[in-house]
Amino acid sequence: MSHDDLEHAGFKDRTRVDEALETILHAVSGHDRTERIALGRVDGRTLAETVTAPTPVPGYDRAAMDGYAVRAEDTFGATGRSPTVLREADGEVAPGEAVRVHTGSDLPDGADAVVMVEETEIVGDEIEVFDAVAEGENVGEVGEDVAEGEELYQPGHRIRPSDLGLLKSVGIDQVEVYDPPTVGVIPTGEELVQRDPAPGEVIETNGLTVSRLANRWGAIPTYRNVVDDDPHAIRAAIQRDLAKDVVVTTGGSSVGERDYTPEVVDDIGEVLVHGVALKPGHPVALGVVEDTPVIMLPGYPVACIINAVQFLRPILKTVGNMPVPDHPTVEARLTRKISSEPGTRTFARVRLTEDGEDDTPAAEPTRASGAGVLSSVALADGWVVVPEEREGYDAGDHVAVENWEWSA
Repeated sequence: MSHDDLEHAGFKDRTRVDEALETILHAVSGHDRTERIALGRVDGRTLAETVTAPTPVPGYDRAAMDGYAVRAEDTFGATGRSPTVLREADGEVAPGEAVRVHTGSDLPDGADAVVMVEETEIVGDEIEVFDAVAEGENVGEVGEDVAEGEELYQPGHRIRPSDLGLLKSVGIDQVEVYDPPTVGVIPTGEELVQRDPAPGEVIETNGLTVSRLANRWGAIPTYRNVVDDDPHAIRAAIQRDLAKDVVVTTGGSSVGERDYTPEVVDDIGEVLVHGVALKPGHPVALGVVEDTPVIMLPGYPVACIINAVQFLRPILKTVGNMPVPDHPTVEARLTRKISSEPGTRTFARVRLTEDGEDDTPAAEPTRASGAGVLSSVALADGWVVVPEEREGYDAGDHVAVENWEWSA
């Protein structure tokens, strides 16, 4: 039996992906820890307050063009053949006068418009104006960009670099943000070592990968030492990290004789889901211990990553009060058929290459498709998600390739 066949045989009932996610999300909620910090440190953080503009932008009427500040009524009737002549002045604009201004300059008192410099000509100490302007023309009024008291952002907004510029422009130098969620990452398996594996040993990669993914998703991970396949050791490791917002284990989540983690979690808490209609990676388990979600990821590297993306990511986002953005996708044309089992959501890893047809890239399914072949993910450009109601896609079909690794 293949690995996937063994997985299938061990789970008579497999929960659909959406139902599994809804079940675990129903059992968790966002934490309420916040801090007020300076703008220089908030990029990527999530707002915990409504932000309104304390001052308008601009805070004064300003010239929107290089040219001359004028009283609009003084330019009425000006044309290329019959220019209006104004006196050049400094300071306040009196009737019949014009004052030189630059883009962004404070509009002088008395002026209500700006004539673009290319519509003027200097003749001695006078300015010939060749085009009439209306009141307010080429002028940025107070609050044109942002009005005083305008609501800019609501709680749950993830701060971007462009937001920092806007916040600074209205005079805000600190904001209230949610603390990042915390997660304990516990790799399990007595065969795991960190380096120099002997026969029968395997280098630990899942805990490292998951902890870095959690960090990319806005969490603060604690990457723990490997825990042996021992119920007492697994229990102690999980209980140690219950002060975290989320606990995630890797390995030991199936139904084999050394897969103790779901049993341990159900003993000290509750397993809500065990076995999901997802390939590769049926044997994921989702539970709660003392109000802390515990995500039990499979030990096969590909299955571990796929389940982390499907379940750990939205759980961390929910606990941390963060938005859950969609993965960026690229439309591509399949070069080979992708098969899928009806009722199961399949994740097929692909590489993108030039196709030559309508500038659409080609999606080449990776030759290695097993749940344990880490390179099939690490060397891929993304994956194609085959929904439960399909039996796959044919060669030549247009598909969406999810670039899951580039989404926050």
